[in-house]
Amino acid sequence: MFKVVKRRQLNDNMFWLVIEAPLVARKAKPGQFVILITDEYGERIPLTMAGHDSEAGTIDLIFAAVGRTTMLMSQLQEGEYLMDVVGPLGKPTEMDGLKKVCVVGGGTGNALAYPLACGMHDHGVEVDMICGYKSKDLVILEDEFRAGVDNLYMMTDDGTYGEKGFTTDKLKELIESGKEYDEIVAVGPPMMMKFTCKMAQDYGIHSIASLTAKFVCVDGPEFDGSLVDWDDLIKRSNYYKDQEAEDRAHVCRLTGGVRYND
Repeated sequence: MFKVVKRRQLNDNMFWLVIEAPLVARKAKPGQFVILITDEYGERIPLTMAGHDSEAGTIDLIFAAVGRTTMLMSQLQEGEYLMDVVGPLGKPTEMDGLKKVCVVGGGTGNALAYPLACGMHDHGVEVDMICGYKSKDLVILEDEFRAGVDNLYMMTDDGTYGEKGFTTDKLKELIESGKEYDEIVAVGPPMMMKFTCKMAQDYGIHSIASLTAKFVCVDGPEFDGSLVDWDDLIKRSNYYKDQEAEDRAHVCRLTGGVRYND
């Protein structure tokens, strides 16, 4: 059993849990993920670790409550337990030889971009972070990013916070202003990552795409962005949307609604 030692709600459906998992925390590195089960009836799901503390023996999980398991996880309170956590899995983020990178996060992908960007910065890499959201009410982790990277650029589609525009608008502006990046890392919706990696390729900059762990448990979760079959990935990412909607409705019926704001 793995105890929840801290719970934080980031917005309407984003949550941050700190879990006691000393064996995982001891070996974890940025970019790796775990596979967990909530209870004996639960499904196995992968989640990228948002951080870890090897001395405290804890790992951080940031997630959106979109399917059955993540909705149940969102209801866990401090002192309650997950049934099982396995990891660390996947290949750690490659950082050797990098001097300056730009990490581009979109929507809930910013939760996954957070450990990558801060992990690179802690490794001595200069990090520019571009965070993109649809609107102000969906913004997460701003203070954490400001404390963990060199430069932070906040973008919203509707202009309700930060600068109005897409993450690729800011990326193009930075590149054309003279920023010389060794690498561009894209984390977020597949369409956003596709255009980010395409822009990197157009400017002759190496790109990395951090992909959903359920697709890349052996060789990933990070891949050369120029080698990804984006059209296939986009199709695959839509496979479970109907099932997730059914799961959300089922969990709400069982629980009488999700305890988001206690």
